[in-house]
Amino acid sequence: MDPALTFTVSSYLLIVFLSTILVVYTLVSMWKENRFGWPLRGVIWFYLAILGSCALMALAGYAQKARSIEKVTHRVEAVAFELE
Repeated sequence: MDPALTFTVSSYLLIVFLSTILVVYTLVSMWKENRFGWPLRGVIWFYLAILGSCALMALAGYAQKARSIEKVTHRVEAVAFELE
């Protein structure tokens, strides 16, 4: 099997698994909060926490990409300088 295909399928399965856990956790949270009168309080904080963590992961990915592009640029400049 192609390693790229295996990695892609594994990634999709992980996303489905985590999404299922998210839905179950949300339903349990709403059920528990409903006993105290305001069913959406826990869900709202949960989604805010998820959005915050996604933003941090996106920023970390952007920083990593910028660093790798910078390294490649330095290598290309060094090779171009040697060729001249």
